[in-house]
Amino acid sequence: MRCRAIFPGSILSRRTPVQTQKLPLESAPRDIAADADAGLAKLRDINARLSFDKIEIDIVDSIAAIEPEWRALERDNLNSLHQGYDWCASWVKAYGNPAAVIRGRSGARTVFILPVEVVRSRGVRVAKFIGADHSNINTGLFAADFADSSETLDAHDLATRISGALKGKADLLLLQNIPLTWRGRSSPLALLPMVQNQNHAYQLPLFDTMEATLKQLNAKSRRKKFRVQSKRLEELGGFDYVHGTDAKSQHALLDQFFRLKSERFKAMGLPDVFADAATKAFLHGAIDIRDAKNELSGLEMHAIQLKGEHAGHVAAVAGISRKGDHVICQFSAIDESIGAEASPGEFLFWQMISGLHGKGVGMFDFGLGDQGYKRSWAPVETDHYDVVLPLTARGMVAGATHRLVTRAKAYVKSQQRLYRAAQRLRRFAGV
Repeated sequence: MRCRAIFPGSILSRRTPVQTQKLPLESAPRDIAADADAGLAKLRDINARLSFDKIEIDIVDSIAAIEPEWRALERDNLNSLHQGYDWCASWVKAYGNPAAVIRGRSGARTVFILPVEVVRSRGVRVAKFIGADHSNINTGLFAADFADSSETLDAHDLATRISGALKGKADLLLLQNIPLTWRGRSSPLALLPMVQNQNHAYQLPLFDTMEATLKQLNAKSRRKKFRVQSKRLEELGGFDYVHGTDAKSQHALLDQFFRLKSERFKAMGLPDVFADAATKAFLHGAIDIRDAKNELSGLEMHAIQLKGEHAGHVAAVAGISRKGDHVICQFSAIDESIGAEASPGEFLFWQMISGLHGKGVGMFDFGLGDQGYKRSWAPVETDHYDVVLPLTARGMVAGATHRLVTRAKAYVKSQQRLYRAAQRLRRFAGV
């Protein structure tokens, strides 16, 4: 079943007065070619804006039905990996929630896709990004020219049209963890009602060499830590940095991560967010997402494995994803039973980051959540926002609650004393 709505954009017209100026004869002539290029660029921009004066929005309940359109949009590396077709297909296969993919078309051309599923939460039907519970950054899928021209659209009308298309399918549209600007591109989702998310993301730009990258940080301190960690691991018998594309070992390392994380959560008195079978199946499926050029990887496991007396012991493990020049650390875990003083988790990050140099990677993303090791590595901090668009009266209550809770969490996190107290309370309550 598909619901359709026609979305008229609003074009702003401005008149620019023509200015003339007399130049002395000795002045250099104008660069006619440059002027022509600038004029063509302006014409292309005007044509792009005019082409989006009527957008048709509909809801598609099968991701397979729009796979070609989806894959065409996901080729743009500024569209998040987490909205990629294969990533979403792995989640849908594991969970089977009803899809309600929001599609925007200009004529016969699809200019945006918001991969949405509908889940029930406390009796409320929530339309959210597919796989949102395990996503570190969400952008939706937008054609570059549409995203660049989106400021000409009417924000209220956009919200109204999306609401109309989702009528009867959901009570609340909740799209989380969206940067308003990502690597120079503004998000068209910023036109919708939003609240700032309590979590920020942390990134490390990568330069030509590890030495150049370290200059953004306290390079002397970072190199000293690495030498100390290396020495301590050698004293334990040495180590292997395990990574690669061998499927069997990759899946085995993911299972090892599940075990380590489960033990860590249990020790902290927290619920295990990776415990259910569907999440495990989804992440195992993500391992199989990759392209021949190694510029796309749904999930790649890396680990520090001890040698000598403790041969085979996995001291630290992490899973990273890649799309284009952007690498995201999805998760990590450590085993503190042996060699905790060597800080194997920190050591693993050094190995991963240094190994990405010379491979076309421009950014290592530590993902969401404020933790000390992220701040020590990442000089860039990115704010994230949530779209909160109520569709029904029940959705209005749920949306207001989300806004209130999100702002409360953001305040608590901004106050270190309160945040530490909240963490202790959470561990005590086991939630």
